[in-house]
Amino acid sequence: MSQDKSRVEESVGEGNSAEETLQFETGSLSKGEIDAILETLPVDITFVDREDRVKYFNKAGKRIFVRTKAVLGRKVQLCHPKKSIHIVNMILEAFRRGEKDSAEFWINMKDRLIYIRYFAVRNRDGEYLGTLEVTQDITEIKKIKGEKRLLDWKM
Repeated sequence: MSQDKSRVEESVGEGNSAEETLQFETGSLSKGEIDAILETLPVDITFVDREDRVKYFNKAGKRIFVRTKAVLGRKVQLCHPKKSIHIVNMILEAFRRGEKDSAEFWINMKDRLIYIRYFAVRNRDGEYLGTLEVTQDITEIKKIKGEKRLLDWKM
């Protein structure tokens, strides 16, 4: 097996039921663990494949930009206002050509500061696999001052 590919194994988890496990270079995770991790992230994520089709989104508790399963398989350009489609296309083309690896934007929305980042997703050979959109409400993060250390944590 090639070093850059994940290995899928069957493992026995809680309740003695077999669950698929993906073996990565830095460890392994079951499908259930991967799903829980993606749903726990404090950000909205959406993955768009190399054909510009929405392939995945997490269902994070309070999504900033609501997604329904109806967007799966849809061209990402159809998920954006007409006036910005040319910019979406420019970003995707720059990612495909390897000219850029990220693009970031921030907007004010209902008294919240929303940070939107796009990342080119590439395999180890540098081949473009798609784009990851990460959206986060950074309103409270922007208010952080000084420091709060681990030892400051209280129950």
